[in-house]
Amino acid sequence: MAEHTHRYLIIGAGPAGLQLSYYLQRAGADYVTLERTEAPGAFFRTYPRHRRLISLNKVHTVEEEPEIKLRWDWNSLLNDDPELMFPRYSSEYLPGADDLVRYLADFQRGHRLNVSFNTPVDRVAKVDGRFVVTAGEDTYHAECVIVAIGWGGPNIPDIPGIELATGYEDMEVDGTAYTGQRVLIIGKGNSAFETAQAVLPHAAIVHLASPHPVRLAWNSKHPGDVRGQYGAFLDSYWFKTLHGVLECDINRLWREGDTYKAAITYTLAEGEQALLEYDTVIRCTGFTMSRAIFDESCLPDLAANGRIPAIRPDWQSANVDGLYFAGTLMQARDLKRASSAFIDGFRYNLRTMTALLAERYEGVPFETRQIELDHEKLGATMLDRVNWSSALWTQFEYLCDAYVLDRTTGNIRLYQDLPEDYAVARFAEEAELFTVTLRWGRQDYGDVFAIQRHPSPEMAHDSAFLHPVIRSWRHGEQVAERHLLEDLLATWRNPVRHVEPLYAFLAERLAETS
Repeated sequence: MAEHTHRYLIIGAGPAGLQLSYYLQRAGADYVTLERTEAPGAFFRTYPRHRRLISLNKVHTVEEEPEIKLRWDWNSLLNDDPELMFPRYSSEYLPGADDLVRYLADFQRGHRLNVSFNTPVDRVAKVDGRFVVTAGEDTYHAECVIVAIGWGGPNIPDIPGIELATGYEDMEVDGTAYTGQRVLIIGKGNSAFETAQAVLPHAAIVHLASPHPVRLAWNSKHPGDVRGQYGAFLDSYWFKTLHGVLECDINRLWREGDTYKAAITYTLAEGEQALLEYDTVIRCTGFTMSRAIFDESCLPDLAANGRIPAIRPDWQSANVDGLYFAGTLMQARDLKRASSAFIDGFRYNLRTMTALLAERYEGVPFETRQIELDHEKLGATMLDRVNWSSALWTQFEYLCDAYVLDRTTGNIRLYQDLPEDYAVARFAEEAELFTVTLRWGRQDYGDVFAIQRHPSPEMAHDSAFLHPVIRSWRHGEQVAERHLLEDLLATWRNPVRHVEPLYAFLAERLAETS
């Protein structure tokens, strides 16, 4: 039995575990990453089942600046080696999962990250303020544990008879296996639509069922909602091919001979009930976190939906000091808004987390930039950042740049890529704080493809597309806000539309605090 001691211990060598390992290693930190399987990216060796990712890989752009190109590269991990970027592994717009698995393995080898493979964690406990992690015959002691294990298993809804359904994790992926069948798919997320798309040419009837209507990504602006590539099934619904999308509660499932029976109650039809028959039932209801490895001494609380951990603004467990979450498990603070559930979002979270960990455990101050107390220089810096940063672009409405007025030095301190709720709490005692984010605008339009636009800078708050929003805070309370007009090419440089309105806003705010 071997004993190991490290400052940081990461559990899981998926994309999040590797990204955090890279940043800790680059910082010279004392860390180890434990991975239960023989190679990185175990989840993506199985999922998605039909082996096509929903994360975009836009290889061809008009931009040459690597930072800006990352806005449309949703699969690369941040690093300083141009050869270890995902577009080197695939040129497909919606790439294959196997290419991502290959990329992750090369990323770990290329950076010689300190990953211990074939090391499944059995137990995480906390003793006298430190973590004790048991993995087989080895014991690891750490000041800080970061859990990057992703999903622990399928989310199984509480439906009598649900055990009769075949899970997404076990289903036959060859669509011809469903030839001529009546298929019920429980769920209306991307895994459900992925499955429906695969069986669409072969099945006689396909129904997708859940209590709530479909959340389409082009309406919600959330990349985890149903994506446009699954539009063929929605077409088949409205073109009366007997396929359907049902808003209903499934009251009970049972079998009679070779037939599955489903008793349902429609949720948008005044309680109408029906009894439907199927040849196959498939459960596609997503995944959930497992807490099986945690001792009672450090059992993390769950968020309201019961499927992900409850976390503080710095991604630390809401109830266990020193226990952090990385990757898809860090999405509770921006659930269904930004992209913390996906590589293109959490890679930036983890860069910031590394700096926050260094500040807490190493005594290394968070890196800041000094800006002269001048509204034009401040405004120019803000515009430079929103026109360049991929972190602000990808983590819209979540990560921000924080500008803190420091009257003692006569400067403004810039903290880049902080969660906005964290920045507001951290600088709650300050007399003037500006946060700059990119945000979607109003949502009260009927047709997302027929939005009435207002080109006047004074109507920028009415913009529907992604655009910069500058907020002014005093002692933790928001006191003012300025929107900059949306732009088709996401370039906010126009003197009349962007520069002058921003400068005027900043001049007014700084004058009030002088």
